[in-house]
Amino acid sequence: MNIEAFRTYCLSKPKATEHFPFDESTLVFKVANKMFALTGLERRPFQVNLKCDPERATILREQFDGVILPGYHMSKKHWNTIILEGAIADDFLKELIDHSYDLIIQSLPKKVRLTFEE
Repeated sequence: MNIEAFRTYCLSKPKATEHFPFDESTLVFKVANKMFALTGLERRPFQVNLKCDPERATILREQFDGVILPGYHMSKKHWNTIILEGAIADDFLKELIDHSYDLIIQSLPKKVRLTFEE
């Protein structure tokens, strides 16, 4: 998946927004003002940080050694960095993006969560 496809997919999530809160080259995707994905536009190879359930994060890092790593500049417990050089299928990356997004939605107060069901 390239940066354009990644961006398009992240923005296809309900109420997702994009921002550059850190600098002009770090693209952050948020929902309800909480990050669910980010990428450095100038980083090579292309890589993304996604939120992940801590147990699943550990399993993924073992399963995809050298491709899925503890989150770069993030909480190593809750974030993974995924190196995208053909080792991760697009459908699997979409599943990981969905998982990250869903974790944020699940963490929202019930009243806010209900607005996503409208």
